[in-house]
Amino acid sequence: MSPTPILPPDDLEPVAGGGLLDRRMFLRQGIALGGAGLGLLAFDADATDVPRWMKTPGGPFTNYGEPSAYEKEAIRWISANAKAPGHGISWTPLHRLEGTITPNGLHFERHHNGVPAIDPEQHRLTLHGLFSKPIQFSLEQLFRYPMVSRQCFVECGGNSNAGWHEEPIQTPVGYFHGLASSSEWTGIPLSILLDEAGLQPEARWLVAEGADAGAMNVSIPIEKALDDTLLALYQNGERIRPEQGYPMRLILPGFEAVLNVKWLHRLQAVKEPLMSRNETAKYTELEPSGKARQFTFIMEAKSVITQPSPGFRLKGPGLYQISGLAWSGRGTIRRVDISADGGRSWAPAALQEPLLSKCFTRFRLPWRWDGSPLILKSRAIDDTGYQQPERSTLIAERGQRGYFHYNAIVAFAVDSDGSLRHVYA
Repeated sequence: MSPTPILPPDDLEPVAGGGLLDRRMFLRQGIALGGAGLGLLAFDADATDVPRWMKTPGGPFTNYGEPSAYEKEAIRWISANAKAPGHGISWTPLHRLEGTITPNGLHFERHHNGVPAIDPEQHRLTLHGLFSKPIQFSLEQLFRYPMVSRQCFVECGGNSNAGWHEEPIQTPVGYFHGLASSSEWTGIPLSILLDEAGLQPEARWLVAEGADAGAMNVSIPIEKALDDTLLALYQNGERIRPEQGYPMRLILPGFEAVLNVKWLHRLQAVKEPLMSRNETAKYTELEPSGKARQFTFIMEAKSVITQPSPGFRLKGPGLYQISGLAWSGRGTIRRVDISADGGRSWAPAALQEPLLSKCFTRFRLPWRWDGSPLILKSRAIDDTGYQQPERSTLIAERGQRGYFHYNAIVAFAVDSDGSLRHVYA
């Protein structure tokens, strides 16, 4: 194997408009960028000042860890119905996070009638309908089954829907695109339990129902149920939290979140879909032709720059890192391109490994800003060849009567004072 060549000093020359630099800068070991505009400060190696926290013993042990008191910005933003407090959403602060795994306490929420306080000793999962031997499981019984772990994102079908508005919304990225989170889920492949109950050949759908006060229910195609659907009991190594479906929920990798039913207590095998509220009055939209889009389960490829983004300000010209997230419900992100000139030219970003199917993928690209106004964009391409569309393309195909499945390219204008704002470009 040939050694990786050392890039010459001209690797700091732009590879695309707006000052985008070669992604290989992030793939080299031992890279030193101090002379490239990071603005590092000199220090006195002989200084004797000792900070106060090195002079006294630290705090005691705790039974459950908490974030630092200095980290107060990474919080979920809540949007709830004042007349029905249990109905609403909370957003993951994507703009305040790094990596690809969402902390359990920051995973987005969507509730229709509050978070039920379920006693796990009394909770049961019932499989009935078109089964040769209908069955009911207690949690104690379920814990005896073999478990697997899968990393995947969960995204609300209504995520990013402000993009349909006539004017671009001005809010931090996570409070616009943050109805999406990524976790490691651990539980039992649903196919094992369906086989245990003797799923009959004529069953084409499952009706899944949650044990919340709204008894939220939805229809799931049997092909997906038998493929990679998981009866999840753990999230990121700990038992699923109440707001995420304790004591158990469904995880359907790549499918819109409404099918990932929380607080699951019933699965009915049927021949036809239920045609419930969440697959008729909701999650069904009119196209420009007047034809309705229904059962649009898969979340298409999408990306968003999280740093820099609206709400942050660049502190003058110099070298910066562009970073963000991409994901696709069809498979693996294979490429993310960045533009710093409104889409006239593009440069491929470095993708953080491992690259996993139906998971968040972190992308990064070095960028030298010269202080001029410009427009940043990102676009994702998955392993099916699907490319994230421009907003004009999406609207031409879907019209502007939509609410769900908005996945257009997002554009941020960088002004000469270093501020950023969301624009349509």
